[in-house]
Amino acid sequence: MRWLVLLGLVAFSECIVKIPLRRVKTMRNTVSGKNMLKNFLKEHPYRLSQISFRGSTLTINPLRNIMDLVYVGNITIGTPPQEFQVVFDTGSPDLWVPSLFCTMPACSAPVWFRQLQSSTFRPTNKTFTITYGSGSMKGFLAYDTVRIGDLVSTDQPFGLSVAEYGLEGRNYDGVLGLNYPNISFSGAIPIFDNLKNQGAISEPVFAFYLSKNKQEGSVVMFGGVDHHYYKGELNWVPLIEAGDWRVHIDRISMKRTVIACSDGCEALVHTGTSHIEGPGRLVNNIHRLIRTRPFGSKHYVSCFATKYLPSISFTINGIKYPMTARAYILKNSRGRCYSTFKENTMRTSRETWILGDAFLRRYFSVFDRGNDRIGLARAV
Repeated sequence: MRWLVLLGLVAFSECIVKIPLRRVKTMRNTVSGKNMLKNFLKEHPYRLSQISFRGSTLTINPLRNIMDLVYVGNITIGTPPQEFQVVFDTGSPDLWVPSLFCTMPACSAPVWFRQLQSSTFRPTNKTFTITYGSGSMKGFLAYDTVRIGDLVSTDQPFGLSVAEYGLEGRNYDGVLGLNYPNISFSGAIPIFDNLKNQGAISEPVFAFYLSKNKQEGSVVMFGGVDHHYYKGELNWVPLIEAGDWRVHIDRISMKRTVIACSDGCEALVHTGTSHIEGPGRLVNNIHRLIRTRPFGSKHYVSCFATKYLPSISFTINGIKYPMTARAYILKNSRGRCYSTFKENTMRTSRETWILGDAFLRRYFSVFDRGNDRIGLARAV
């Protein structure tokens, strides 16, 4: 997941493209939550074409935030265009949506791509499998025209799923990956690289603003940065190495006491994950310090206590990024408050954290592919 912003932000600000996002449930959520979200979507119908706005130098697609979970934006594939809701995911580089050939239960809810209805569709014989922490998909590679607002990627490779595992109950159609091409499961060129190579964007930069507790406001920007979405200056963090949106963390502390990452650690900046994830032993220690009570897959705390719980600070490249209790504690639809810290399933030789949407709601993020770095600033 990489994003590029150069020093001349003002010079190319006219080329910014903003893609608002819709927040929906992750593939990890419970059945009861799934049904609740389905009812919400039925009661609040939405069509991109009804509220999209186009200016002379800026494209803004509408978005809405559903329950502070996953952020999803609209794209179209094919000619004439077929609309899909996808997760804009900095954790993976591949784009995929369900195909008509997928008859598994996981494929029953989303929209299918109807390849025979697209005059620009081009199939291939290449198959591949994508593995996520909570599931996987198997599919085949194809080519077609993909649009993100006014951005058009012609002959764009993308995946069409024929089998999906562990993805049942999701309320989005597919995934649009924004990571580096070298970790692609399909071996296809990611859409961001294609847009850059085709000259659709002036600078290899994209950025996220993720709102909280509002149905509207979240955006992903391509080609530049709009400074109205953050306060102060962008702080640039070099990637550990080019090829993944992974940065070094100096320490994680609470009340000036180091509670994790005592010898330094690494973190993935991940828009496709709703939580802040870390090694189980360290996450359990954080939950002990903030006195949560486990129930099911979550750790709950008194909502009243969020007024008094201390901030948890991530020191990155020498700069502290504090997370207040209101940032790391969320309230569910039943009025119960729970921690966004969660044990990750990654098995690495180093201490690894995932800075997901809970962190990125508080900090505006810029992914700079040209300089292999990430910019962070306090979101407005």
